Amino acid sequence: MAFHFPQKVLFKHCDPAGIVFYPRYFEMLNDAVEAFFDEALGLPFETLHDSGGVPTAEITTRFHAPSRHGDHLTIALTVTRVGRSSLGLTFHTDCGGEPRFTAHSTLVLVDENGRPRPWPEAVRQKLLDREEAPAHAP
Repeated sequence: MAFHFPQKVLFKHCDPAGIVFYPRYFEMLNDAVEAFFDEALGLPFETLHDSGGVPTAEITTRFHAPSRHGDHLTIALTVTRVGRSSLGLTFHTDCGGEPRFTAHSTLVLVDENGRPRPWPEAVRQKLLDREEAPAHAP
């Protein structure tokens, strides 16, 4: 089951032409991940980061159409793989049903020294409950 994160395109996201400057999309994805950890997993980043974090180890993105200042995006985050310390995610972002970009990423749970550590069992179970088979690109 996807986690939906609404994101209005703000002035700070845009270049002088009024379209989203692509690195800002990665900030939006991180905001969606942070909300997911807080709201869906009960593990807010302010708690998680006391003893480590979940850095992005890999990310691929395909841009379908530009987004403009004032657009209302919906980022749908789906768990596609739960490893011992890693997590596969897929993001489908649209505006009123029009695809804007998709991304696939791998996060890794690390300790305070940056070394991978296993998911706590309660968090792992919540992730497994949300896991879906990854959709294949056409």
